[in-house]
Amino acid sequence: MQYVSTRGQTRPHTFTEAVAAGLAPDGGLFLPELLPDLSGHAAGWAGLDYAGLAAAFLSVFGTDIDRAEWEHLTRQAYGGFDHPEVAPLVALDERTFVLELFHGPTLAFKDFALQLLGLLYKRQVARTGQRLSVLGATSGDTGSAAIHGCLGQEGITIYILYPEGRVSPLQERQMACTGAANVHALCVPGTFDDAQRVVKEAFGDAAFAAEVNLSAVNSINIARVLAQCVYYLWAWLRLPEAARAGGVDFVVPTGNFGNVLAGWLVQQMGLLPGARFRVATNRNDILHRFFTTGTYEQGAVDASHAPSMDIQAASNFERFLFFLLDRDPARTRAAMAEMKTTGQFRLGAPPATTLLSSRLDDPGIAATISDVWHRYRYTVDPHTACGFTGMDPARASVVLATAHPAKFPEVVRAATGTEPTHPTLEALKARPLERRPLPADTDAVKAYIRKFRQIGG
Repeated sequence: MQYVSTRGQTRPHTFTEAVAAGLAPDGGLFLPELLPDLSGHAAGWAGLDYAGLAAAFLSVFGTDIDRAEWEHLTRQAYGGFDHPEVAPLVALDERTFVLELFHGPTLAFKDFALQLLGLLYKRQVARTGQRLSVLGATSGDTGSAAIHGCLGQEGITIYILYPEGRVSPLQERQMACTGAANVHALCVPGTFDDAQRVVKEAFGDAAFAAEVNLSAVNSINIARVLAQCVYYLWAWLRLPEAARAGGVDFVVPTGNFGNVLAGWLVQQMGLLPGARFRVATNRNDILHRFFTTGTYEQGAVDASHAPSMDIQAASNFERFLFFLLDRDPARTRAAMAEMKTTGQFRLGAPPATTLLSSRLDDPGIAATISDVWHRYRYTVDPHTACGFTGMDPARASVVLATAHPAKFPEVVRAATGTEPTHPTLEALKARPLERRPLPADTDAVKAYIRKFRQIGG
């Protein structure tokens, strides 16, 4: 299988090449040249455990890696999760289910992709013999998951930019308390969008990217989207037949659009028949506004109870736009140029897809955490809470629980009267915090990476 850029000005890449590059050289994002029809595979995959299902699915896309190696990679990636099912599906009632995606080492859904991506990077270093500089930006959970996936790996140095004061204290500690020599958690002023801009500009400098052997860890990397596809199929195969028969809505808290895009892509491959996907946003509702009005218009980023969704420039929106514009790279380039120049893109009407949307502000998040606790005696974090609004009572709802509530103890405690904890987070509180401030400036970040590259980092 080959991978092409949404902007159409890059040669086709193999899976391994696309993962190594991260961002396409023309500034676009990689996608499979053709989406396969997997409609006949679901029955044969139903009896597999999570690692086996991941290997079966990913071997369709990473055709330059044999199935036996995929089995080895996925069993390594998901062997450290703290639940035997990896992604348990919890029934709150007959029509309301929660897909728990927080049982990985950093207690967030990002672990599903980034534990695997770290192993793919390790494989790349072993294959090429070249040291790798991994660069990414985070609004909270991506950074810690990426760092943990690369922690202590020989030949890999990881640099994560995060907005100062706009991630939770425990999210920051997960990034800046590792003590690992190959980890650089860099706090920058501004918002996640400022950090993400620096990352994209660094990758846009082809000479610099080649000089330091740069690779992308953000959701712009196609491996992350494909890895996240797996848990939609996993959940679907575990839903009661009665729930599936009445129609299923996957409800996905999202800011960068990658998590919900993964599910929508699975459906485009002939799976998840009749399912819909609801983009659940917080007060930074650029995606909700697009799906209700057809206008994608960037605005100011407001700090919220759900900081990982405090985004106004959704990185994966370009991939969806490519499909929406009939896979036409010229139209995609024009739309992205319009967004860069004006901060907006007007479709003219809400898109006619299986994607819906909803919005929840901070008071609504707090009230929802309280309501879910009192109704089900189940605790959700502020991001997951955004999924518990706008549900269709005629259909089953699968809410993707994107983070463990213990990562946001203050908000949860205020809403429920109880404070969630987790042993790995408690251990972080005693470790020294290594904050490394930098300006949100591309040249400053490139100079920092060059410095550590020269001394062997």
